[in-house]
Parts: sequence; structure tokens; C-alpha cells
Amino acid sequence: MKNTLKKLYKKEKLTMITAYDALFAKIFDDIADIILVGDSLNMSFYGASDTLSATLEQMIYHTKAVCNGAKKAYIVCDMPFGTYPDSKTALENAIRVYKETCADAVKIEGGAEKAEIIKTLSDNAIAVVGHIGLMPQFSRSEGGYIVKGKDENSRKKLLEDAKAVEEAGAVLLVIEGVKEDVAREITKSVNIPTIGIGAGRYTTGQVLVWSDMLGFFEDFKPKFVRRYLNGAELVREAVKKYVQDVQTGKFPGEEEIY
Repeated sequence: MKNTLKKLYKKEKLTMITAYDALFAKIFDDIADIILVGDSLNMSFYGASDTLSATLEQMIYHTKAVCNGAKKAYIVCDMPFGTYPDSKTALENAIRVYKETCADAVKIEGGAEKAEIIKTLSDNAIAVVGHIGLMPQFSRSEGGYIVKGKDENSRKKLLEDAKAVEEAGAVLLVIEGVKEDVAREITKSVNIPTIGIGAGRYTTGQVLVWSDMLGFFEDFKPKFVRRYLNGAELVREAVKKYVQDVQTGKFPGEEEIY
């Protein structure tokens, strides 16, 4: 039976991981509670320098693929940059996501300024995951990836954003790049689950990008990432062995021919 947020919220800690295709979604499906089809694919999958050029068509394509592979996890599709500048546009694009994929929810970056958009989607039977703190889609306008909650004004703004997003109808809240004590305060102040990424230990759950945690993305490693596998090196060694076997005539062997 497919996971629901109501069912998941009873767990002590929620686990979310990104996926962009059916193959990895199927692997993660029995393990993680939530799969995020993140616009992070624009960097780790497509090779861009940030997430901003991801398109709605890309997100729909990859969300369809993930839905084909995952049958149990709660699936969230990132709404890419420029697809929700106002309520009308956001609703049109979110309806496309819902009609063309089996996503359970869409994710929108922004706090109080996006509350009206979140409410519009929620009122139209589209589940919304909020995202506050460090927001990758804002990185260019803010001059980089800046940790939030370092001063009192930032703390107050984050708390206001969290409450506004919750009151607008969001079912889940991602908190990224926020000081641990502030993320803890936010989690205590809302009645929806919080998922942290670079937000410390006291959120309701955690999320990581699969290519970061499995060591496939090597350009840099953010402070908050823990690598559980040296994936890139393992793949390199396997491919080198394949090339060697082909060149020496060891592959294919007797067991691999008809």
C-alpha cells in the first residue's frame, strides 16, 4: 500500500531521498518514506551550475519515470523556477503535474510571500510541500548559497514563513541551510512534519540528494552531506574491469554466449 503523510507522520523520523528515474526509484521505494524528484537533477543529472534552468517538461518527464519505479513511497515533484510566479500560473502548472504524473505533492520554494499560491493550490486539491531557509532557486539573486537563521531578524522571518506556509495549507515543510537551534524552534512551532537538509538534528526527518550521499557527485561536498558510498570510484573500477576484459578477450566468455 502506498505511503501517506498521515501514516508516515506517526514514525519517529521521516526519511526523504531524491530520485530522477525508475531504476533508482525502485531501489529506494522499499527503504525511504518519501522520494523527491528535485530540480537538483539540473545539477547532478544535467550538469548545470544551478537549478534555475530546469523546465516543467523536464520535471514532469522525470517524475513520470520515478512514479513508474516507485509504488509505495510518497512522491514529491519540485516546481521549477519560473513556474509559480502567481497563483494562476502556479495552478495551471501544478495541474499539469498532477494530470501527467502520479506525484502525491508538488514542492514550492518560498515563505510568506508564497502563502497565497500555496493556498490556491491546496484549495484545488493539490498537496503542497513548502521549502524555506536556503532556497536554491534564490541563489543567483542572493549571491550564493547562504545559511539562514544567523541573526534575530533572520530567525523571526523564518518562523513567520513557517507559520504562513502551514496556515496556507502545506502538508510538509522542507527546511534547508538553517542554524540547528532555529530549525528546532520552527519544528516545534508548526503542526506539520519538517524535513531538514543542512538544518541540524531536530527536524521531523531528513533529506539528501542521492548522488551526494552515494558519492557520485564529486564537484564538491556540502558540509551537511554524509557520503555512505564512494559510488563514482566503484563505478570507475567496474568499467575499467569491463574495458580490460573486452580488450583481453575475457568478455564475453563461454557462459555469456548462445
